Amino acid sequence: MKIAVDAMGGDYAPVETVKGAVEASRELGLEIILVGDETRIKEELSQHDTGNNTVSVIHAPEVIEMGEAPAAALRKKKNSSVAVAARLVKEGAAEAMVSAGNTGAAMGAALLGLGRIKGIHRPAIASVLPTVKGRSLFLDVGANAECDPQNLLQFAVMGDIYSKKILGVPAPRIGLLNIGEEETKGNPLYMEAYKLLKESELNFIGNVEGRDITGGAADVIVCDGFVGNVVLKFGEGLAKDLLSMLKEEFKKNVFVKIGAALVFSQAKGLRKKIDYTESGGAPLLGVNGVAVISHGSSQARAIKNAIRVAGECVEMNVVNCIKESILENPNGDDDSANG
Repeated sequence: MKIAVDAMGGDYAPVETVKGAVEASRELGLEIILVGDETRIKEELSQHDTGNNTVSVIHAPEVIEMGEAPAAALRKKKNSSVAVAARLVKEGAAEAMVSAGNTGAAMGAALLGLGRIKGIHRPAIASVLPTVKGRSLFLDVGANAECDPQNLLQFAVMGDIYSKKILGVPAPRIGLLNIGEEETKGNPLYMEAYKLLKESELNFIGNVEGRDITGGAADVIVCDGFVGNVVLKFGEGLAKDLLSMLKEEFKKNVFVKIGAALVFSQAKGLRKKIDYTESGGAPLLGVNGVAVISHGSSQARAIKNAIRVAGECVEMNVVNCIKESILENPNGDDDSANG
């Protein structure tokens, strides 16, 4: 299995990206194609033992920076690392792409390069969140700031498939994120989406509130990308700042420090559970190929796990499963799939 990795995208590229790719190749048995500035990538590769030579390089002379406007940058930089990575998947030279670069550019490159699955109106970025009961899939977390009810229904369909195939949930409980549990809560978008979900064949359990997310109230939680992105970043900031506040409290006296050392020595599992680097990256569901988008601040561990996610999506045939589900339950016009 070949995974194309945008080696120049992200705050710590190419150093951490190359390191993560080498680790993924060695530990996961995948063939990695690093896309970007060939000279810089090879300099980094020389610092690692690539073993059985399952890491190769394809030169891409341009880079889309984090602050650039995605659409304009993709038009101007047709040979950027993220665009070339998408092209490799489209041409069949790779089976999936991974990027920790500009999120809009990564999504745009996947859309332009791979197109949408026939019948899917909008792709969605799906993120796996830790809960007290295990894990939940949360989508959309940033691909679509504005949605219609049909979009939310399709997000639920794609989330249902991903939850079954990748997270191993036999009958995912689908929840609609809202401001109250009652069917009449929310704005017209969410009230109409509720009706569509209720009439669908999905295991829809109704509305869930923000406080229910980490409680594991649903296996798949659906919302528009504006709300989803705000919730996701609030959660990241809360987890980070709570840990900082705890550390400050633990510094107050020697007895508290001793207690903290004992607690943290037994809390490795919890730290691992809430560490975003363990999930690695978020798949862009709805495009006609596997594309995984990683956090911009991803370091080696996150990159390795993003590559793992991409490999799992290929292995479990997630894209074709979505295609089959949409064909069985058509929710849109054919021309909506043109990328």
